[in-house]
Amino acid sequence: MPHDASAPPLAGLRIIEFAGIGPGPFAGMMLADMGAEVIRVERPGATSPTAQGGADLDFMLRGRKSLALNLKAPGAVELALRLIDSADGLIEGFRPGVMERLGLGPDVCLGRNQKLVYGRMTGWGQSGPIAHTAGHDLNYIALSGALWATGEAGHKPSFPLNLLGDFGGGGMYLAFGMVTGLLKAARTGHGDVVDAAIVDGTASLMTMIYSRRAMGVWRDERQANALDGGVPWYGVYECADGGWITIGSLEPQFWAVLLDKLGLTEAEIGDRKDRATWPAMRDRFTQIFLSQPRDHWVDLLQDTDTCFAPVLSPAEAASHPHNRARGIFAEGPVQPMPAPRFAASQTPLPPKPPAPGADTRAVLQSAGFAADEIETLFKDGAVS
Repeated sequence: MPHDASAPPLAGLRIIEFAGIGPGPFAGMMLADMGAEVIRVERPGATSPTAQGGADLDFMLRGRKSLALNLKAPGAVELALRLIDSADGLIEGFRPGVMERLGLGPDVCLGRNQKLVYGRMTGWGQSGPIAHTAGHDLNYIALSGALWATGEAGHKPSFPLNLLGDFGGGGMYLAFGMVTGLLKAARTGHGDVVDAAIVDGTASLMTMIYSRRAMGVWRDERQANALDGGVPWYGVYECADGGWITIGSLEPQFWAVLLDKLGLTEAEIGDRKDRATWPAMRDRFTQIFLSQPRDHWVDLLQDTDTCFAPVLSPAEAASHPHNRARGIFAEGPVQPMPAPRFAASQTPLPPKPPAPGADTRAVLQSAGFAADEIETLFKDGAVS
């Protein structure tokens, strides 16, 4: 392991990533962003389903090395096992049992490499009555209780993109599980199997909500609570030019600043402890914010403690002064930079995604395969 304090935090670690979609690659990106060497094992001729504008624009695959491997060809499974022998971690996102049928299950891999951290990304988990059924983000967040709480009162639940399930409850929990397992392996000499299920992770993200339910201060109704748009001082409002802004003046001191900036008194706006005042209060705010364009409210509220931000499109977000000052987005083409950042360790933007199989020969050479072995693997169609 490197001792340079400025090196990326995970420099020196090697992760084998069996190609998948969505949360698995996102976890691989997070590890690669932090400096791990991530070798992505792909099927020959495969293309990423998210790379509709070109493989090099599939930002979740940045920072990888790519090896094209036909696991059905002679010698391919043994090749994979030899790569795994020298790896610190493995990521796979197949349905339960697939890796076992290939001869690459955790029992086999940890039997050869006891320090290996074996990460498994699924929607439903490795066990349970519906573990073997198909599903997507929307299904997983529905089963966790999270989807129920999104949207407006009297309407169907709304889609929080696939950020909540795939990437929040899935990819980030797999990455956290991998790093946790790697710390354990470094301390004890023994790896582990990480069963990262999107439904598990999404339920975990709901911990605060379930806590508030237990306390009796959360209603199982949409737009009936402080954090789901139920209160007038925590919500989204339209402006005169069709733009939108967000207000989050939850605490009394921030509420006082909001009223002051809008030239209102508590007597005028009503007692916010009284739910009966909320409809009229919401109507008043709606009328006020509709009276001026978004930029007016930015100028008035952005540098205050009203807990304010404009609703930006992805194009606008990249050019916002705060985001530019922090370097949150890289330019050309625009993509998010690695996060989080560190005081000493450097986490620059990783290289762009490689073409599938671009590093096959180099990966095999670095893994100790002899020249004649490599040529045989190419000849037999195991790699390409």
